[in-house]
Amino acid sequence: MSEPIDLYYWPTPNGWKISIFLEETGIPYQVIPIDIGAGDQFQPNFLQVSPNNKMPAIVDPNGPGGQPLTLFESGAILLYLAEKTGQLIPSNLRDRYTVIQWLMFQMGGVGPMLGQAHHFRQYAPEQIPYAVNRYTNEATRLYRVLEKQLSKSEFIAGEYSIADIAIFPWIVPHESQGQDLADYPNLKRWFETIHNRPAVQRGLELLSDRRGAKMDDKAKEALFGSRQLEQR
Repeated sequence: MSEPIDLYYWPTPNGWKISIFLEETGIPYQVIPIDIGAGDQFQPNFLQVSPNNKMPAIVDPNGPGGQPLTLFESGAILLYLAEKTGQLIPSNLRDRYTVIQWLMFQMGGVGPMLGQAHHFRQYAPEQIPYAVNRYTNEATRLYRVLEKQLSKSEFIAGEYSIADIAIFPWIVPHESQGQDLADYPNLKRWFETIHNRPAVQRGLELLSDRRGAKMDDKAKEALFGSRQLEQR
């Protein structure tokens, strides 16, 4: 039996991408918690795995050629695991790149923009109307793109794939982004379909008991403050 993959993880949208994929495919894995509110992401051992001090990251002891492979960046991890297992990504080149383009849409747009909307609406030390409006409006635009796409297909890129797994976690905190799923009936239908999948439920529940309901000042400093700028 293959050795399990080490998953460096905390329950956030980017972390959920990988926990959901692993639960969907049944790949053996073991969790190494990276409490980003406590500053675990700055520990030297973790920086050896993820030099950008972000989770998730993985170490696959059974990588290409039988050698260990270390990966950070959730999109790269999803692509690698999908290609390694042949699951949740089409083998047909045309369909494959349809999935990949929506994965890139998440990495370049959905994650960064919805994350900024969430930040300026929930965590910024002062309300900056321009920033709140800028990112809330961009969140609305992106939701409309998804709504239009999902009016044409059941899932983002045809069959259920890593494109859906990448985008779904960022829709979970939609209220914090200033969005109401009732305004997007096709997106709402898609969201509920995915949310009801047992593997998705397991992926969302991973370490959920360790995620605080409210972010304290120490966590804000680790995530948004000067600790990010320290040279390591």
